[in-house]
Amino acid sequence: MLRQSHQQKLLQKLSPQQIQLMKLLQIPTASLEERVKEELEENPALELESDSPTTAAEGDEYDFDKDGEVAGESEIDDVELTDDHADKVDLDDFLKHENDDSGGYEYGDDYGDNDKTVVPASVETGFHDYLLDQLGMLELDERSHKIAEQVIGSLDEDGYLRRESESIVDDLAFGQNVETTVEEIHAIIERIQRFDPPGICAWTLQECLILQLKRMPDSPSVRAAIVVLEKYFNDFIKKHYDKIQRHLGLTPEDLKSVINTIIKLNPKPGAAFAVTNKAENYVIPDFFVYNNNGNPELSLNAKNAPELRISDGYREMMKAYDRSNKKSKQQKEAVLFIKQKLDSAKWFIDAIKQRQHTLLHTMQAILSFQREFFATGDESYLKPMILKDISKITGLDVSTVSRVANSKFVQTEYGTYKLKYFFSESLQTDSGEEVSTREVKTLLGEIVAAEDKLKPLSDDDITDMLQEKGYNIARRTVAKYREHLNIPVARLRKEL
Repeated sequence: MLRQSHQQKLLQKLSPQQIQLMKLLQIPTASLEERVKEELEENPALELESDSPTTAAEGDEYDFDKDGEVAGESEIDDVELTDDHADKVDLDDFLKHENDDSGGYEYGDDYGDNDKTVVPASVETGFHDYLLDQLGMLELDERSHKIAEQVIGSLDEDGYLRRESESIVDDLAFGQNVETTVEEIHAIIERIQRFDPPGICAWTLQECLILQLKRMPDSPSVRAAIVVLEKYFNDFIKKHYDKIQRHLGLTPEDLKSVINTIIKLNPKPGAAFAVTNKAENYVIPDFFVYNNNGNPELSLNAKNAPELRISDGYREMMKAYDRSNKKSKQQKEAVLFIKQKLDSAKWFIDAIKQRQHTLLHTMQAILSFQREFFATGDESYLKPMILKDISKITGLDVSTVSRVANSKFVQTEYGTYKLKYFFSESLQTDSGEEVSTREVKTLLGEIVAAEDKLKPLSDDDITDMLQEKGYNIARRTVAKYREHLNIPVARLRKEL
């Protein structure tokens, strides 16, 4: 028997416009320009006002009014047109339908940019190409050459051989139709290990360092370093220098010479050939804060406010269709396509404007909260601040504030900072005053930097020193902050 029941649920559904806005809020200024270009390419109803006299030059800033809008910027034009414009447009001129197999629309020869400019690309020699060039200098038969190529191709970007010999044998059998053995593979590997840079084609860090030492001129410190890495590698990486010195009978000076020889070796011999993406290291600030006689002033990067508009031609086509007496099925389909593109263009422009307003509103709240820091640049003036604090000031949701703070940068007279830099938890002092955990981390870093490296401070020692300064902090909290600062434990900070 079918049983019916009523159930009440509360569901949250996001509109496409809200989803688009959230995605735009997350991306930084450096990525917004690419996102706008993608939208311009996908939507012909959207245009960039490149010829507008009010368009700001690249790198300039926009000033905003109290509502977060660009000063002097007009609202989005309505889709309605004047009759004069409508009389000049014929929808049939736009619509060129052909009975081809695709059943699509042809927009004419002038649609899109057919200018194909050849952009020269830089040519760099990669790590594997460098090794293959050296391989060509060896007198190998065709079979051995294929094996050597397979081995070189199995090296990672750091120069290490991460695949087992048995796997390379299988790769050659199935991929190259070459039957070989593990012994033959090892013989080829030994020859490749003589290539430059020293240390390549090793399976482990230990082997990599030993290969480099064997290529160095012979000396007592080099011979002792080889013994240390071969027999006491684990003790070396854990800095148990006393044990090494005692077993090898080295003087403190000899041990120091051995350690200096080892630490000068390259743990990643292939990394020197890695092609770095310079764009990833280039920071484009989203905000600019200027100090006007002690009064911080905020501006938004001009790239956050692209001059976008809806295409006049597409709007005129809509008006022409409304005035037309003949409305065929073919025209209705074309108008539906135009209407979708117009709506999408208007949604995107609205989202860009909302992004500008939200970014400025949030950054203004951060500026007001951390006003003393932006006025002086002194990190000790940074107050404890969490996402919820800015959410209360702006009236925005915590998730929205988080999206704004993610991957955004602000340029000040004292440097360029990530917005997340200004967010930190609070810590209470003995006097009951709340201070930023960033202040404690800074002080912790200063204590470690000033310590005696022969006898580095333990976490308990650092805890006692911070408590003497009035910071009520536990040892486990010190360990957590030390890890956040990428500071190793005391034993690994010890130097000779």
